[in-house]
Amino acid sequence: MKEVECPATVREAFSQIQVGDALKEKALNNLARWLCEDAFADARQQLDSLIEEEKYNLLFDAFFQEIPFGTGGRRGPVGFGTNRINPFTISTSIEGHSQFLKKRFAKVPSPAVVVAFDVRVFKDLRAAYDRGRPNPLLGMTSKDFATIAASVYAANGIRVWMPDPSQENYISTPELSFAIRFLEAQGGLNVSASHNHPDDNGAKIYSDKGSQEIPPVDEQLAKIVEATTSASSMPFDEARERGLVTWLPPEVFESYLETNSEVSRDRDARSARVIFTPLHGTGYHSAGIALERAGFQMEVYPGDAQPDGTFEGIPFRSPNPEVPQSLLRAQAYAQARGGDLVLGTDPDADRLGMMASHQGEWVFFNGNEIGVLLTHYLLAQEARSKKVPSPSRFAVTTVVTTSLFGRIARAFGLHVVDDLGVGFKYIADVINSIESTGRYRDIVATTDDFVIGIEESHGYLVVPSIRDKDAAGAAVLLAELASQLKESGKSFSEYLDDVYREFGYVRNLVLSTVMLGAKGFFNIRQIQDSLRERQPEKIGDRKVLEMTDRWSEEGPLGKIHSETERMSRDLLVFRLEGDARIILRPSGTESKNKVYVEVCGKPLGESVPADALPREKAKLDRIAEELGRAFTQEMLSRIGVELPDYALEVSGLVALENKEHFAKTFLPELVARLERSEGGAELDEWIDTTLKPYGADGRMLVEPAVHAYLKSTSLPEGIAAALAAAFSHGGANSR
Repeated sequence: MKEVECPATVREAFSQIQVGDALKEKALNNLARWLCEDAFADARQQLDSLIEEEKYNLLFDAFFQEIPFGTGGRRGPVGFGTNRINPFTISTSIEGHSQFLKKRFAKVPSPAVVVAFDVRVFKDLRAAYDRGRPNPLLGMTSKDFATIAASVYAANGIRVWMPDPSQENYISTPELSFAIRFLEAQGGLNVSASHNHPDDNGAKIYSDKGSQEIPPVDEQLAKIVEATTSASSMPFDEARERGLVTWLPPEVFESYLETNSEVSRDRDARSARVIFTPLHGTGYHSAGIALERAGFQMEVYPGDAQPDGTFEGIPFRSPNPEVPQSLLRAQAYAQARGGDLVLGTDPDADRLGMMASHQGEWVFFNGNEIGVLLTHYLLAQEARSKKVPSPSRFAVTTVVTTSLFGRIARAFGLHVVDDLGVGFKYIADVINSIESTGRYRDIVATTDDFVIGIEESHGYLVVPSIRDKDAAGAAVLLAELASQLKESGKSFSEYLDDVYREFGYVRNLVLSTVMLGAKGFFNIRQIQDSLRERQPEKIGDRKVLEMTDRWSEEGPLGKIHSETERMSRDLLVFRLEGDARIILRPSGTESKNKVYVEVCGKPLGESVPADALPREKAKLDRIAEELGRAFTQEMLSRIGVELPDYALEVSGLVALENKEHFAKTFLPELVARLERSEGGAELDEWIDTTLKPYGADGRMLVEPAVHAYLKSTSLPEGIAAALAAAFSHGGANSR
């Protein structure tokens, strides 16, 4: 076959990108391969179009690396290239996983995996590709990718259990974890991008324990996958005929539901009316049915009930219960129907979000708050039972999760592990270790001693027989607590305030800065490197007492055993005066930096004025927000970016380059148009067109920043009123 070189225009454009020469050459070589090899012939017209349209940044980002293994396997945008999710990267990932399984389980005569998939479908909503040319990726679903994966496993002699792809039959991430253990399979795969943008997808790979691999084993897997450049495959129908692909038996699902029904602590508490939203994902088949089976008055919000991989109608097309707006439609429905509680799950139903009414207003609870509610409820119920608890009970969380979790668990006499890396696989590893050895560090226990594991990103586990976060069990417990509170005339907010009075108020704030493409990749790296080389002496008005680099092999985490462990330990912890901390880490699943701010108060006791807690909360909330802004500005200064504070109020879903555009271009031009008395449909069209690159529901994405801008500047009354009126969608109440 004749070799094809990249056009000179591409070579010239790539040469201008501010990265090392090795990466430029890798991008050129990868692109040249896709332009010349028959295996990628169906991508050629779209690649030619990208070259003709001079979309060189997109091309470089698509080819400068092989899509890496992150916190949850491979995840990213669907598209053409080595750094995208497509049939090539999925099939080579599974070929690599197959080789890993055959090596690891060489003595197992017929190894098996469980394959799951969510509801995603690629529609190119980001408009990356030419609509006028053939695009074989358009319309590809998670189910399609799962079928490709099953065909690769089968060609390698690995048996596959999976839902029947011809049916609307999905299973969630926690069900996958449970099924692997139930069927005694050697591994698993979920084709999902969890809560990411609809154009994303991924391959989450699981071990025989039902959890994701941790270092150093995950690096062994990653190295095999990254070295795999081709894949074997068997026609799917042939795999079925030969018994290499088998549909999941119904008893797996029934046993999973039974496991989650057993989490109930008060089977008489069933009075709460629950409105549930699966956000168009798989959640009804797990959390929704679990709530029904447990006997709750549960109704599914019809607007989000049907599986829809484009997540149409959900604000920002972000099916993420971490985002308050994702639950607003279900909340309005609950208010109209007399509901007491709104619960929502992400597309693969491992995360759980919640809203509840308080004094006539609906309040959104963040992941840390939900974790505190669940932990306190479980332990308070145990105390009320008057049974003698096991002295070996233990609870587990990650280093970025609220320290209030540890305060509560220790006060109830539990062993606590609260310094783990980010990712639920580390929580699962504690349970795995206790299951296999009877201990973890100085904890000697059995899996029956496990009480709860939580992470701040809305992940909870309340049973040891599942080894990933599970919305179903947590949903049952929250609905139960809602019923108890309803019967006693209290709200979740009041319950949480009681916890704060006893254990101290802790304000946790999570901020995200999205940095896309190759430039974003290197900006994220530059920020970490710069802060390691030159730590700030102060953040805001708080002195930095200590910076802990979890890369340090002289600290409590010890030696780094693999590159995947190095990635997972890429956290910087800044301890500040006044019992505050800030943690910075690059996300393992998305192109963003995440900043975790925590400011801690002390227990208030019983004999304090009624307004003591509200004043304490307001003070610590203000401090946390000031520290968050100050640290974000410090972080951005390390890459030469200056933004006014109001621009930081643009949603964390919006890329940094668009936040810069908002402050430097969009707002000045909008004010100028208003000064020229422009208005009506023409102005509306300009606003919406200009904001379209920011993401779906552009006005809602920037609304908080517009109002912050209005507070920070003096505009003529009429212009200020017109500007405010153009951005008045409202939002959920959140502390």
